[in-house]
Amino acid sequence: MPIYEFKCRKCGEPFEVLFRSREDKTVVACPKCGSKKAERLLSAFAGKIGNTSAGGAECGSCAATSCGPS
Repeated sequence: MPIYEFKCRKCGEPFEVLFRSREDKTVVACPKCGSKKAERLLSAFAGKIGNTSAGGAECGSCAATSCGPS
């Protein structure tokens, strides 16, 4: 189920809408002002990069065994 981010063109409120499927035709309305004039935003996604095993560098950008002050 995709979640899309929108921004109301009337009041500027950012909000998210959960769609049941990609074919879902849910009417998007601003939860703040009720306007149906919203633009879909380009969303960034989060992901983990690097070694995720215990004792290894968390970020993958160096050879250190931990991130933080020594």
